[in-house]
Amino acid sequence: MKLPKEFYTRPDVVQLARELLGKHLYTCVDGMLTGGMIVETEAYSGENDRACHAHLNRRTARTEIMYSQGGVAYVYLVYGMYHLFNIITNEQDKADAVLIRAIAPEVGVEDMLLRRGFQSIKPNLTAGPGVLSIALGIDKKLYGADLTGDTVWIEDKGIVLSEESIAMGPRIGIDYAGEDALLPWRFWVKGSKWVSKKR
Repeated sequence: MKLPKEFYTRPDVVQLARELLGKHLYTCVDGMLTGGMIVETEAYSGENDRACHAHLNRRTARTEIMYSQGGVAYVYLVYGMYHLFNIITNEQDKADAVLIRAIAPEVGVEDMLLRRGFQSIKPNLTAGPGVLSIALGIDKKLYGADLTGDTVWIEDKGIVLSEESIAMGPRIGIDYAGEDALLPWRFWVKGSKWVSKKR
């Protein structure tokens, strides 16, 4: 069952980031259906988080979609080569977002291998937000995409993860955010080989 709009418009982005673990992310791009279970996320709060692109109410051509009502995609480019896929949450003008960092690949694995140029499945096929987007065919064309549509969406398959199976810690690659870099707003499924590695 696709997650409804109401799932995304709730106010607690940190709770949402945690709840997205165990849900399934899918894309249908160029006729290829690909996806798998979300195993790693990070929360970003527009209001009081120096790591968030919308901190201090920054509104630019890139961040404008963050001020939409929750339930749309925010895709941006880093290092000139990687597109990162984020889910906008909360009500309009709150600018909260959840970065999807990793999935366990399940559907369309052959297509993911093709997109990544892999001959066989390796843990880094979808472990990390940049390579995840390559595997799923996510790029700037999905900026602003409706997550209740048919191009990119998330399903609830009834998987319930126990508190003991979920780890939390600081987010990755945001040293510029000062004390906010230490917030335990990264969540991952313990023991999953698909969780990204801190480099």
